[in-house]
Amino acid sequence: MDWTTGVAVVIPCYKVTKHILPLLEEIGPDVDRIYCVDDACPDGSGDLIESRCNDPRVVVLRNARNTGVGGAVMHGYRQGADDGASVLVKLDGDGQMDPKLISTFTAPILTGDADYTKGNRFYDLTEIKAMPALRRLGNLVLSFMAKASSGYWDAFDPTNGYTAIHAQVARRLPYGSISSRYFFESDMLFRLNVMRAVVMDIPMDARYGDEVSGLKVSRIVGEFFVKHARNTFKRIIYNYYLRDMNVASIELALAVPLLIFGFIFGGYHWVAAAADGIPTPLGTIMIAVLAIMSGLQLLLAFLSHDTSAMPRQSLHPRFVRYSTGVDNRRNTR
Repeated sequence: MDWTTGVAVVIPCYKVTKHILPLLEEIGPDVDRIYCVDDACPDGSGDLIESRCNDPRVVVLRNARNTGVGGAVMHGYRQGADDGASVLVKLDGDGQMDPKLISTFTAPILTGDADYTKGNRFYDLTEIKAMPALRRLGNLVLSFMAKASSGYWDAFDPTNGYTAIHAQVARRLPYGSISSRYFFESDMLFRLNVMRAVVMDIPMDARYGDEVSGLKVSRIVGEFFVKHARNTFKRIIYNYYLRDMNVASIELALAVPLLIFGFIFGGYHWVAAAADGIPTPLGTIMIAVLAIMSGLQLLLAFLSHDTSAMPRQSLHPRFVRYSTGVDNRRNTR
């Protein structure tokens, strides 16, 4: 199958039997195919869809074991890309995401302005009140951690699962390395930055009903912090020391040892002087302060470069040309 601007929707299905059929009815004619991925659902989501949904666009995919939301989405990505879709949209099966927004998510990709679009529930301050307080606080904390680990400093709401991606970009994702459970959306941003893909936030409002979220902020903040720290380190090594080296690489290489030296040197001599009951020598203080201030200035210079180095040119038009051997930019519009 060859779709010129075909749009496919991927819906991971796990304990969503109460919401999935009404959600499928809301998906409009701008979608060519709908992949419902039964992620070893104990409630039989796949069987329910096959027996009660008559939409010819709907295809049920099944995972033999539960792979988490990320594993289910990646199954749908592979199938959609293999079937020839141009854009793959991910919707949750619990009805929180309005299908009427699908064209808003796909438009920047089809026009070549972005490789990946994601929802942002924090644009409209009046609508934020509709979000549960704990979820609102958790998203704020996670957003700041995700900015550092992904390198997309202008992106917010990283756990938002309403996303769209060009199929040519999805084909090149390292599926075996991407986190398959709750860290999936944040890990995707890190992988996309390493690929130098353009990511764009799409303003949206979430719809909160009687669905139960499995994302418990208190349970995942520690885990997310460790994974974000790991991805931050890996992204910096990839982008500033393996793929390229520039002034920012030198700034960071000097900033870290200066800060470590300043704090350890100053702290050690302050404790030693306090134990002896004497003031810390002024020269010792100046050495520590000079090292810390120099380190901070270099770190700020590095961050200034990093925030301005976000990808600006979409990848997928080049992928399309390389895969076909001709200029197919018109086919992505």
